[in-house]
Amino acid sequence: MIKVYIGLGSNLDDPQAQLKKATVALGTIPSSSVVKTSSFYKSKPVGPQDQPDYINAVVELATGLSAPVLLDYLQGIENEHGRQREQRWGARTLDLDILLFGEEVIHDDRLVVPHVEMHKRGFVLFPLEEIAPDCVIPDIGSVHALLQQVNTDDMVKLA
Repeated sequence: MIKVYIGLGSNLDDPQAQLKKATVALGTIPSSSVVKTSSFYKSKPVGPQDQPDYINAVVELATGLSAPVLLDYLQGIENEHGRQREQRWGARTLDLDILLFGEEVIHDDRLVVPHVEMHKRGFVLFPLEEIAPDCVIPDIGSVHALLQQVNTDDMVKLA
């Protein structure tokens, strides 16, 4: 089994409910199981500011699947939640991203792992550190050290 970290985000159609349903759906992926789920965090959107704040979380998943097959399942879950891919960094019902896939570094047409820009995003690093405080992003550095370099002033941990 490979340890995978999945970033979850939503800012439409009851975002907290979207993330809860997505976490349940992640647990139904074949040859996979949810190991840990972070708290939910609210933050300002990246990109266009004329959209609602985001709710984000990170899930640790153990999987026997390859990265491309897992990506197919994640995109299927996004589609089931009404995901529309109309505008980069636009509002969305659900966004599921493979942040880390074991120790692998992947660069192909469909997938880049570690996820691009994750090391600059407090809404990824904060929940990731919560569930994996010793996590290291390959070729970049420790999540703890990276978190000290990003602004998390707009983040609010939800109950």
